[in-house]
Amino acid sequence: MTLNKYLLVMITLTTICWGIFLFVARMIDPGATNWLGFLLFYVSLFIALSGLTTIIGFLIRFVALKKELAFNLVKIAFRQSFLFSLFFVFALFLKASNLFNWLNLFLLILVFAILELFLISYKKSRQ
Repeated sequence: MTLNKYLLVMITLTTICWGIFLFVARMIDPGATNWLGFLLFYVSLFIALSGLTTIIGFLIRFVALKKELAFNLVKIAFRQSFLFSLFFVFALFLKASNLFNWLNLFLLILVFAILELFLISYKKSRQ
């Protein structure tokens, strides 16, 4: 798949995912829904945010790091956008559960920083 096709597919699917998220956000009443409604909300937000941050992260890397292969930039952008979206959804879930405080935020940042460092070191050890 060429880079232009990849970007076109990612932009199209991300737009569809944002449409699905907006539909779910408008249709679900947080006061009357069960766990399935919340699950749909958080999963659709995670997928839409992952797509958006992947595209933005790739474009920033592509402009800034012109000597790097596009395939490597896509992998890095997807990994980091996945972790960022997961972090954002977890923080939002903590806020909705009234568990969001400085200690939990610090622990969440620490867990995701350790996970990112592990993924970076795992990649280097395989080479």
